[in-house]
Amino acid sequence: MLPSWHPHYEVWLLVFLLGYGYWFADRRLRPVVAPDAEPARSGQKWRWYGALAALWLVSGWPIHDVGETALFTVHMVEHMVIALVIPPLLLRGTPRWLADATLGRPSVARWLRPVVKPVVAFVVFNTTFIVIHWPELVGWMLTSDLMHFSVHAWLFAVSMLMWMPVFSPTRAIPALPAPGQMFYLFLQSLLPTIPASFLTFSSVAIYPVYGDAALAYGLTAVADQTIAGVIMKLGGGLLLWVTIAVIWFRWTKQERDWERLEASLRAS
Repeated sequence: MLPSWHPHYEVWLLVFLLGYGYWFADRRLRPVVAPDAEPARSGQKWRWYGALAALWLVSGWPIHDVGETALFTVHMVEHMVIALVIPPLLLRGTPRWLADATLGRPSVARWLRPVVKPVVAFVVFNTTFIVIHWPELVGWMLTSDLMHFSVHAWLFAVSMLMWMPVFSPTRAIPALPAPGQMFYLFLQSLLPTIPASFLTFSSVAIYPVYGDAALAYGLTAVADQTIAGVIMKLGGGLLLWVTIAVIWFRWTKQERDWERLEASLRAS
């Protein structure tokens, strides 16, 4: 039932470069570029390498191969991980000194600031997410390796931009305050309802490029795209709402800490 195994060397190379590059920057470049900066914390390392593990998992065999040849549901899972899991983990895993030395460089931050403004990032990301699920483009992706790679690379890039207002790791591009972060992610959870509804409630196969390949997995083409629509809406919404909850609890804890500090200062 599964496609025959074959290596995805481009994914292996990318994961290796990002993993080794992170280690090299922390152990070799940091003492030179930012000698006063602390090494990457264990939590940051777990997030960074967790993102690389997720990339290797969804972009390699068998998930990528099944999503490319048989199940749009699996293809949707790959898109959700690329857009909503990997980027925030990478941003949260980047030490401040490294972010300041790369994303925060004046020559980089100058062109990055306009495109990570919340409204711009929101429009670009959601437009991309709708367009890449257009039937004709999906068909083109599945018949052209170059197009498939280009679309996934673009999705990853705009997803990084989308998450910057929430998890910017550099002082040169400050993130939104906590209430703004939560409202921004709340809006992000609403727009995918439109394409998800088309997938969930359609009674005809929207993606003829898959043909009857889903039958090998016990699903009709319509059932396959229905599940994909549910994953887009509920799965994506769950990831965003969990993030909102984490931000809420962190924010309220900070507010309580400030209140206790102010109370102790007044008492003294």
